[in-house]
Amino acid sequence: MTAIEDRPQMLPEAFEQLAATAETLDVRLEFIFGRLGVKAVPDGVHDEIIRWVTQQCMQQRPDLWLYPERGLKVEISGQGHAKPDGTLAPQGSFVGDGQWSDPDQVLMTVEVTSYDRDTDRRDRHDKPRAYARTGIPVYLLIDRDAGEVVVYSRPEDGVYSFRERHQFGKPVELPQPVGMTLDTGLLKTWAP
Repeated sequence: MTAIEDRPQMLPEAFEQLAATAETLDVRLEFIFGRLGVKAVPDGVHDEIIRWVTQQCMQQRPDLWLYPERGLKVEISGQGHAKPDGTLAPQGSFVGDGQWSDPDQVLMTVEVTSYDRDTDRRDRHDKPRAYARTGIPVYLLIDRDAGEVVVYSRPEDGVYSFRERHQFGKPVELPQPVGMTLDTGLLKTWAP
């Protein structure tokens, strides 16, 4: 853990107020490991990939729902705040919550890489650490630059102890508690 992680630069309540104001300007903010980040506005391919993941989830796990852009309190202390591209949880998990939810019912988070450096760093480095520290069982990263799907699972002692990479086009087994298989053939048609 770095010194900046030990000393958050703002209180969670202050971040939540700032993020709420930013949403009125169509800007999405995240606060992970003491760093404020702006989440890129998704492009059309990004949106299509999230639609595809949602469809796969609905077909294979109709008891669950992939919530887009659900604000989650992350890290062990809940001081971090992330807005995953998708959050898989039982239907009704966030009823009564405000903009930010505790992740206790979350089974998987999904991120699709964007083409800006800040979001890229968070998706590949910061978010796996934050989600593992939070205890989220599965993190699915759809990496458009590398043309691969990366599955992180088995959070132990604040890190994912298992990481598996699959090239676009190969079937991807998502471990329990998600328990489904993604046919990633369509991702090849959307790769740059």
